Amino acid sequence: METRMRSASINAIGQLTGDETIEQKRKSAIRGAVLSEFIDMFDIYLPVIILAPIQSFFLPRHLSGGHQAILESLVFITTLLGRPLGALLFGRIADKVGRRAASIASVSGFAVTTFLIALIPGYESIGIASYWILVGLRFIDGIFLGGGYTGAVPLAIEYSKREQRGVVGGLILAGFPAAYVAINLIAMIMFELFPVGGPQSAYAQWGWRIPFGLGALMAAILAFYYVRKVTESEVWAGKSMRAAGATTSNRLFKGHELRNLVQVLLMMTGFWLTQNVVGLFVPTGVLLKTLHLTAFQMTATLMISYTVLCFGYVGAGVLGQRIGRRTMLSLIGGLTCTIGALLLYLLIGAAGRSLPIVVLLVCGLAIVVSSAWAVIVTYINERFATGVRATGFGVGYSLSVIVPSFYAFYMSWLGSVMPLQYAPVALLCIGGVIACFGALLGPETKDVEL
Repeated sequence: METRMRSASINAIGQLTGDETIEQKRKSAIRGAVLSEFIDMFDIYLPVIILAPIQSFFLPRHLSGGHQAILESLVFITTLLGRPLGALLFGRIADKVGRRAASIASVSGFAVTTFLIALIPGYESIGIASYWILVGLRFIDGIFLGGGYTGAVPLAIEYSKREQRGVVGGLILAGFPAAYVAINLIAMIMFELFPVGGPQSAYAQWGWRIPFGLGALMAAILAFYYVRKVTESEVWAGKSMRAAGATTSNRLFKGHELRNLVQVLLMMTGFWLTQNVVGLFVPTGVLLKTLHLTAFQMTATLMISYTVLCFGYVGAGVLGQRIGRRTMLSLIGGLTCTIGALLLYLLIGAAGRSLPIVVLLVCGLAIVVSSAWAVIVTYINERFATGVRATGFGVGYSLSVIVPSFYAFYMSWLGSVMPLQYAPVALLCIGGVIACFGALLGPETKDVEL
C-alpha cells in the first residue's frame, strides 16, 4: 500500500511538473507574439513619423511639391508591397520547417535591414542613390516584417488554451497601438534633443538614426528571445508537419482551403478599407486639414485614442470569445457602417468644437471600427488547418491590404457623386458592409480544435 501511494505521489509530481512546463511554454510563446507585434508596428511607422521632418535629407531640393510627395509616399508603400511577399515566403517556411524557425529568420532579417537604414548617407553625400537605397531597404524590410507574424502569431495561438484564444488575440494586437504611442514619444524626445531643420541640422545628420538603431536593437533582442525562450509549436510538431509540410502547404490554393482563403480575403478587404479611412485618412484629412488642429493637438489626440485602443483590443478579444468570433466580426462590420459612420460624420463637422469633444469622437471611432483586429488574428488562424495555417494567416492578412490601399482614389470617385467632404463616410459604410458580409460567409470558429 505504501509503495502504491509513493508511486502515485511521484506520478502526481511528474504530472504537475509537466503542466508547469507546458504553461511556461505557453507564456513564452504568447509573450513572443506580443513583442513581435509591437516591434513589427514600431518598425512599420518609423519612416512615417521619424523621417517625416527630414525627407529632404534623401532627396534633391529642386523637386516640385507634387513629385516630392509621390517619392516620399513610396518609402511607406514599398514596405506594404513587401509584406504580402514576406507573408507567403515565411508562411510556407513556418508550415514546412516550423513556426519558431520562421520567427527567428524574419526577425533577424528586419533587425539587420533596419540597422542598415540607420547608416544611409544623405543626398548631399551620394546623390539620389541615397533615396533609392532607402526605398530598396524598406522593401526588403517589408518582406521580413510580413514574415514576422506568420510564425509568431500561429505559434502563440496554437499554444493557447481554447477558452483563452480570444484574450490572447487581444493581447497580441494591443502591441500595435502601444508601438504607435511609444514611437511618438520617442519622436518627441528626439525633436527636443536634436533641432529639426535642413539637411545639415542635428536631427537630419544624427537624430533620426537613433530610433532606427533602437528598432534594430529591439528586433535583435526579440530574435535572441525566440532562440533562448520559445519552443516549437507542439500542435505543428505533433502532427508530423516536418514530413508532411511540403505537400500540405500547397493545399491552401485548392479545394476547401482555397474557399476559406477567398472568404478571409473578402472579409479582410472590408476591414482594411475601414482601417485605412480611420487610421490613415482621419489624422491628416480630418484633424489637420478640416478641423485645423495643430500638429501637437493632432499627436496628443491620436496618442490618447491609441492608448484607449490598447484596452479596447483586450476587451474585444474577451467579448469575441464569449459571443463567438463570427458574430463579433459581423457585428463590428454592422456597427462600423452605422455608429462608426455617424461618429465620422460628426467628427468632420466638428470645426469650432472643443478639443475634448474631438478627442472623444476619435476615441469612439477607433473603438467601434478598429476593435475588430483583436478578433481577426485569432479568427484567421482558426480558419486554416495546421499544415497551411501560417501561410493562410499571412496571405489572408497581408494580401488583402492591396485593394484598400487605393482608398484615396475611391474617395475621389465618390466625390463626383456626393459632397467630397463626406466621401470618407460613404467609404467607411462600404467597407463595413463588405466586412460584415465576408464574416457572415464563414463559420463560427471559437470552439474548433487546432
